[in-house]
Amino acid sequence: QAQLVESGGGLVQTGGSLRLSCAASGRTFNNYAMGWFRQAPGKAREFVAAITWNGGSTYYSDSVTGRFTISIDNARNTMRLQMNSLKPEDTAVYYCAASPSIAGVRTTPGYWGRGTQVTVSS
Repeated sequence: QAQLVESGGGLVQTGGSLRLSCAASGRTFNNYAMGWFRQAPGKAREFVAAITWNGGSTYYSDSVTGRFTISIDNARNTMRLQMNSLKPEDTAVYYCAASPSIAGVRTTPGYWGRGTQVTVSS
């Protein structure tokens, strides 16, 4: 059964770092594009970063470019998001997602995790 499970969220001060992980079960997502979205209270869910299955291509929103790094470990079926220089504006629930195409994962992914809370204090 397809499943995505996020972990690694928490509370951090401005300028700190967190590493999020997304574990994919089974082989359902082999050759899928993977990505991260976030949603702050009262705001729409927004794209954060994406990566191709082989890790050859990565994509980032302008708001996180230079601060966040997405990676994938195919052997462990795990995707990670290293977040550095965190700002209060980064506070949100972060969701991992999967899609058969990179275009799909950047717009309307068909598979979602349940989310993990990231809170950045001033």
